[in-house]
Amino acid sequence: MLQQLDELVDRHNNCEQQPVRFRPRTWRPRLEPRCAARVLDIGVACVNGPSGDRLISRGDLSRLRDRAGDDPDGLRDLFVAVMIWGSGTTNGRGPRYTEAALWDSRMPAVLSTTTEAVRDGDLSAAYRQFVLKGVGRSFFTKWFAAVDDRGGTHERALILDDRVFRSLNALGWSSWRAAGTRHWPTRYATYVSSLHEWASALGVTADRLEWLLFHVNGQVDASHPSHFGVPA
Repeated sequence: MLQQLDELVDRHNNCEQQPVRFRPRTWRPRLEPRCAARVLDIGVACVNGPSGDRLISRGDLSRLRDRAGDDPDGLRDLFVAVMIWGSGTTNGRGPRYTEAALWDSRMPAVLSTTTEAVRDGDLSAAYRQFVLKGVGRSFFTKWFAAVDDRGGTHERALILDDRVFRSLNALGWSSWRAAGTRHWPTRYATYVSSLHEWASALGVTADRLEWLLFHVNGQVDASHPSHFGVPA
């Protein structure tokens, strides 16, 4: 496993995560009824492509998190920004699912309790506690990663979406076998610990390794060079 990951890291040494394009005009009708459209000026304007498009990066999420602290409105803004970043222009369901979550009366409590659990390092509890309409694992683990403000010495939360999962499966790694259970909160916590362990052994950051697994989307060997050369 480590040898395969080492080869993966080496092949993508010059490949970097790029900001995500999104269209504020697509999101605004879904966000304004819940007074949640103020985050649509996040990031920077695109210099090409359709007029009005913007680019949002992982760094933008970190800055928004730092401003939000524990403030409920700030956490909601961060959650919306995470949904925008995770959806880009390719997930047409993102605005609809975000609107459904915003109308869910559980949102303030869910965002608060999961933020506390993540920052306490209890990722299994955060996983158990996150229940909002329209938001599945691929997106709420993005929320965990975005809201985690702990230093680099901690095993910070990581994203586990379908693309990352596809790459792990292609490498022959099974979350339920590694965790010794099919209980998803435990499997997620095991994934985070495993990725941090592998990243440390390889001399890269865990979020770098997570992104590479996302980037290759299951194509983990050297037989797909055209895919490997294109940043996602």
